[in-house]
Amino acid sequence: MKSKLNVGVIGCGNISPAYFKGCKPFSSVEVISCADIDLERAKARAEEFGLRKSYSPDELLADPEVDIVVNLTVPQSHASINIRALQAGKHAYCEKPFALETAEGLEVMKLAEEKGLRVGCAPDTFLGGGLQTCRKVIEDGILGDPVGAVAFMMSRGPEGWHPSPEFFYLKGGGPMLDMGPYYLTALVSCLGPVKRTSAITRTSFAQRVIGSEAKKGQIINVEVPTHLTGALEFVSGAVATVGMSFDVHAHNLPRLEIYGSKGSLSLPDPNNFDGLVQVKLAGETEWKEVPHTHSDEVRRGIGVADMAAGILEGRPHRASGALAQHVLEVMLSFEKSSTTGTSVLIQSTCDQPTMLKPGQGNGQCD
Repeated sequence: MKSKLNVGVIGCGNISPAYFKGCKPFSSVEVISCADIDLERAKARAEEFGLRKSYSPDELLADPEVDIVVNLTVPQSHASINIRALQAGKHAYCEKPFALETAEGLEVMKLAEEKGLRVGCAPDTFLGGGLQTCRKVIEDGILGDPVGAVAFMMSRGPEGWHPSPEFFYLKGGGPMLDMGPYYLTALVSCLGPVKRTSAITRTSFAQRVIGSEAKKGQIINVEVPTHLTGALEFVSGAVATVGMSFDVHAHNLPRLEIYGSKGSLSLPDPNNFDGLVQVKLAGETEWKEVPHTHSDEVRRGIGVADMAAGILEGRPHRASGALAQHVLEVMLSFEKSSTTGTSVLIQSTCDQPTMLKPGQGNGQCD
């Protein structure tokens, strides 16, 4: 019986260092290798982080030492790389989104079940100290019965600063599939699965102009909605208002709030693991900070480590494929609802991830 599982990372781009560093404190995993279609980039990452091997994606998938493939490729390749990893007999964990279409995600889930393997998916920020503290506030009944919520991600888009922003505006991009996973996963973690959605979307500008130096002035043809507004009805009965945009210069909206029968909860940025948690209960005049009940030192990689621990211990993992597939269907339902002019019943469901034990430090995910 193994005491830890070996991880190989495919995709050595900007997000990969966060995984190399974030996995390190956990005893359930060891990142042993990395791969990229750019072999020199893979070699440089391996040297930077002291990994045993660097090679091509095909070589990593064929390596018998690798137990879990962490898939950090572009969104258009997430489902196909996950499928190849599963076919190679390896567990698969990928960056968000889980897939570009629900059918792709279902294919991954079906194959994993047939093979007896695990799949997982980012974001794992909901396992950070900030959002886990929020979950405990709700679990302890401090808010009473959850009634509603709001989630707003409003920005001008990444073309002004990102060195290669084209993919943000191609199929698989846009504010919903790029940033929506953080917000919707946080809501599902706190309130449970979604039952129904209704939304209106628009593509405000047919083209965007890159402002970052390397590609400054180049034109991007926009293929996805860039401003989305809608509502969620949860199985629990709570309802939420959601807005996602790459078309907003400035705003004064909260990122995330949950409203209960006894008071209100202000949640931190769901793209981070820490952040300020505040509660204002009925009759109180001021918001009060809630001290974190969980470690805010964890970083990207806790989802991988928790999946490995789940495999080793024979328990479910939290950043699961079922959770990611459910969030994917909810995200895609916004454009579907807008196009059809009707509300959309969500076909998938998932278990609400169990809360981490309070008081654990970084490196623990039991």
